[in-house]
Order: sequence, then C-alpha cells, then structure tokens
Amino acid sequence: MIPVRCFTCGKVIASSWEEYKKRTAVEEPGKVLDDLGITRYCCRRMLLTHVELVDLFAPYQ
Repeated sequence: MIPVRCFTCGKVIASSWEEYKKRTAVEEPGKVLDDLGITRYCCRRMLLTHVELVDLFAPYQ
C-alpha cells in the first residue's frame, strides 16, 4: 500500500499511484512524474522507491 501522504512534505501522493503504475509500464518514470505534477524530490522518491509488499504479507483473498 502506498502511503497517502509524502513522509517529508505532507503532499497527497496516493491519488497518483494507480496512474503512475499503469503508465510506467510503457513510459519513462521521470516523464510520468512530470506529467502527473509531482515535482518535489521527496514526493518523487515516495513513488519511485515504493515496493508493493501487501501481496506478500497477505496472500489470502
């Protein structure tokens, strides 16, 4: 699960996660972040380094 807000500045970033994940499959991540309006380094870090671990921790549906 992506955090709702950036840990450093508090900007809401979770609303951009699905679009970011979908578009990075075919585009360069830096360009996608620019298009989504995520310009701060701290917010970019939150999206670029996020790893989906919820599927590993909760394998049951």
